[in-house]
Amino acid sequence: MTTTMTTRERLAIGRVRMPELAATVRSSNFEEVNRGLGSDDALREAQRCIQCKNRQCVEGCPVGVSIPEFIGRVAENDLAGAARILRYDNALPAVCGRVCPQETQCEAKCVRGIKGEAVAIGYLERFVADWAMENAIQLGMEKPPPPTGKRIAIAGCGPAGLTAAGELARLGHGVVIFEALHDTGGVLRYGIPEFRLPKAIIDAEVDRLRAMDVEIECNVIIGKTLTLAQLRQKFDAVFIANGAGLPTMLNIPGENLKGVYSANEYLTRINLMGAGRRAEAATPIIKGRNVAVIGGGNTAMDCVRTARRLGAERAMIIYRRSEAEMPARVEEIKHAKEEGVEFLMLTAPVAILSENDGWVAALRCRHMELGEPDASGRRKPVPVEGTEYDIPADVVVNAVGTGANPLLTATAPDLALNKWGNIVADESGLTNLAGVFAGGDIVRGGATVILAMGDGKQAAAAISAFLVS
Repeated sequence: MTTTMTTRERLAIGRVRMPELAATVRSSNFEEVNRGLGSDDALREAQRCIQCKNRQCVEGCPVGVSIPEFIGRVAENDLAGAARILRYDNALPAVCGRVCPQETQCEAKCVRGIKGEAVAIGYLERFVADWAMENAIQLGMEKPPPPTGKRIAIAGCGPAGLTAAGELARLGHGVVIFEALHDTGGVLRYGIPEFRLPKAIIDAEVDRLRAMDVEIECNVIIGKTLTLAQLRQKFDAVFIANGAGLPTMLNIPGENLKGVYSANEYLTRINLMGAGRRAEAATPIIKGRNVAVIGGGNTAMDCVRTARRLGAERAMIIYRRSEAEMPARVEEIKHAKEEGVEFLMLTAPVAILSENDGWVAALRCRHMELGEPDASGRRKPVPVEGTEYDIPADVVVNAVGTGANPLLTATAPDLALNKWGNIVADESGLTNLAGVFAGGDIVRGGATVILAMGDGKQAAAAISAFLVS
């Protein structure tokens, strides 16, 4: 098919649209919003790719997926070939196809996007990855390499840790992942709601790594159950990928009132423990009729959309800049608006109020205006004096960011940290300690799943080189 189609014919094909669950239905349940492409739509979308020689889309991918090759196989209806290419490059393709911000990475580099719409690389990645999970027998098992006899410990079962584990196992190294929580996936499981990333997808990706002989031990807190020093004694190398789960505080009056949550606590209770979703769930959650979520990133969108699904009559985003500066994905903002979420832009909280009973009653806010750009390149929000007003709220969620989790680093005094408590590592992930590597949010601070995966892949290559040197 692809060999007979001219570039002109490819350029005439319009970009596919992702089928979605209707907003009136999905705003009250946790079913996945994006439904996935059908075979005909995927084939047609793949045929839009003009197979550029300079492959800029690959340069935009943090894990270096061979994008033209796997899309070319889809266009030829060789889905098994596409799946093998994708799985070789990406340890978690079904995850990436759902939560990776392709619009600012691979698709942002797509040549077709210069004068039109980029190829829907993310949609195609999801399509191929889902097909591969449904057709595992046809794909067969990847032939295991000869074992090297080397063993690597990985602290953290999130995207960086899982990616590093898959890469190292493929090279024949023994891998043991230590996870602090009682289940796998890290932030993929506790931080991302099922309407964006179903738990069954995480389970399938983890099971595939287990089939590659990756061992996973849950309920092991590195820094408490075991120390970094103990891991260094027992293993040939260590990769630290325990994330950045320490909330950044708002530092405003009323922050300790009942009904105030950090985003991590709010999402973990609901996503990992089923709070508010199952009658038998042991961990409670305050659902709230009026829920104010402070922040403008993807985590804030996850919180406010979750609040809507738990029955909030008024679910609000409170953001101190304008929508143009919001770091959240455009798709997530669109979905939130369709689901009835209110966006209160150029608004900053100054206090959380109570009616003297210890419970949240309102959020006091102030109007802002945009000034000159700050260090982030975005225009700095400036307070407008005398514009304070109160918003009724019985739940407030702080989603302004996270910092480095100190549990591991507090028991590793020789490990170099920066002023924010993040581990200092070079481009390969190597820390100042021999044989100890680190990546993901514990190095970067709060970032995206795909950037953490890129760190995991890069660190795995460096670890392997270290082990065989």
